[in-house]
Amino acid sequence: MINTWWIIGGVLFALLNTAAGLIWVERRMLALWQDRYGPNRAGPFGLLVVLADTIKLFFKEDWIPPFADKVVFVFAPGVVMGSVLMSFVVMPFAPGIVVADLNIGLLFFLAMSSLGVYSVVLGGWASNNKYALLGAMRGASQMISYEVFMGLALMGVVVLSGSFNLAEIVEAQRKVWFIIPQFIGFLIFLVAGVAETHRLPFDIPEAESELVAGFHSEYSGMKFGMFFIGEYLGVTLISGMLVTLYFGGWLGPAFLPPVLWFVIKTFAFIMLFILFRASMPRPRYDQLMEYGWKVLFPLSILNLMVTAAIKLWLNT
Repeated sequence: MINTWWIIGGVLFALLNTAAGLIWVERRMLALWQDRYGPNRAGPFGLLVVLADTIKLFFKEDWIPPFADKVVFVFAPGVVMGSVLMSFVVMPFAPGIVVADLNIGLLFFLAMSSLGVYSVVLGGWASNNKYALLGAMRGASQMISYEVFMGLALMGVVVLSGSFNLAEIVEAQRKVWFIIPQFIGFLIFLVAGVAETHRLPFDIPEAESELVAGFHSEYSGMKFGMFFIGEYLGVTLISGMLVTLYFGGWLGPAFLPPVLWFVIKTFAFIMLFILFRASMPRPRYDQLMEYGWKVLFPLSILNLMVTAAIKLWLNT
């Protein structure tokens, strides 16, 4: 029991500090890739900008619009934080370092991550603001649609490993990482993950040029901060799942400890998310939905059928 509590505390500490640190990392990397200055005033290399942003959010007026549904308005930001943190419960960071080693870990991840859509819908609806409501409707349809393709893409990994347990999926990659036999599934999961976290180029629920800020237009202070931190935690979650499912999780040469291999691989995917934001334009909303249902959906079905057929053929 003591070990479990130490793991829970360590995971929470690492995740919340990672979310805060990514504020600085993203600004520095965006500046590097776009050939401009990033944070450079507050502290060495602008490191204290994270502290400045945190203090600003804590002391900003925590305003609730008089026309909003106050109970739901306050409740919505907590949903995104809770659902993302619960998704990390089943993620194995190294052998024996997992909060809950569930046999249905992959299904638990899909269930918890899909709850994030409630924060978007409730936040937009409770604001009683037309821009926020439009952003919420966009977010709901985008997240629910791409959740379908994400789940179908993962079934190829389940077929190859024969398990929904994430630790067993990692162990099944000792001979070959699943990125090789499941490259199509990896691409589908990556695109669906970007859409699930509504990051650029799929940040259509928050499109500032069209919707002011979308579903969280009316939020301020730490309520906005919870949406903000939830987004960075979502990026970390999808990056960690990509590593776990397709890049061998903690597996790597023995000169580094397993948990360090997991961190290095995850950080590489976080950099990829930031690079997407630095370089890619935002599509139209109808293009996003059309791309999902006309391209990703048939591809995910085809990938699952081919994987299952090859698996059956090899077992006969």
